[in-house]
Amino acid sequence: MSSTSPAPIRRPRTPGSRIGGGLRFLALLIGLMWLSEAIDTALNNSLDQYGIIARTADGLAGILTAPFLHLGFGHLISNTLPLVTLGALIAVGGALRLFSVTAIVAVLGGFGTWLISPPNTITIGASGLVFGYAAYLVARGLFNRRIGQVLIGVLVIVVWGGALLGGLLPQDGISWQGHLFGAIAGVLAAWFLAEERTRN
Repeated sequence: MSSTSPAPIRRPRTPGSRIGGGLRFLALLIGLMWLSEAIDTALNNSLDQYGIIARTADGLAGILTAPFLHLGFGHLISNTLPLVTLGALIAVGGALRLFSVTAIVAVLGGFGTWLISPPNTITIGASGLVFGYAAYLVARGLFNRRIGQVLIGVLVIVVWGGALLGGLLPQDGISWQGHLFGAIAGVLAAWFLAEERTRN
């Protein structure tokens, strides 16, 4: 006499659970930025040395750490507001989508910053992610050919376009290189993660 146990039932992921996962990842990402800035402040800003140092072997590690380091809480707040807004729009696609976009923008944008920034400079801050998120949202509708995504891209241009273009102009103390390569990496993320490519 034999018996069989019923096969486990897989519950399909609902849109709500996917969005919830994306928003939790976004909250974790921003929470780590605030935690690191609190620690940095307590240590008299000694963590800022671990940003992206142009064209040095040690500076390559800063590609991963720079988005979590800021020049004070004012700098962090100015990046947090657009990160929350733009990141939430990407988080609708789930935690994996937001993680993928973040990883592509951080690595490719950070490497470009490392490559062309002036010598003996240290680049820190999440503004490269901001530019990458914005560029991703603008470009993804074009690659996916979805009218809803195109409209979101237009909205991003209307709300953030002026500030983003201004961030590409050379200014003392601001890394236009990080902004530029963050935006380029955002477009590449939209191309790489396009629905037609991920289905094939």
